Amino acid sequence: MSRQSISFTQPNDEWLRAQVENQEYSSKSELVNDLIRQARKQQRQIDWISAKLEKAEQSGFTTDSKEQILAQSKSLLNG
Repeated sequence: MSRQSISFTQPNDEWLRAQVENQEYSSKSELVNDLIRQARKQQRQIDWISAKLEKAEQSGFTTDSKEQILAQSKSLLNG
């Protein structure tokens, strides 16, 4: 594991320290790594949603009514 030196603003440092003092995490490093993991997971979700939206936009528009769309969605969910 590589070792890094980073600086935090005072409010961020105080928040990090409070999390460690409350025994939520054993160290600031553990907390920062967890935050990065969460951000990476969130980015994967955003990328997935963006890809789905792009695919939907490329498929064109529908002339179906909202009632028809709802019925189709329910049909797909119910098998």
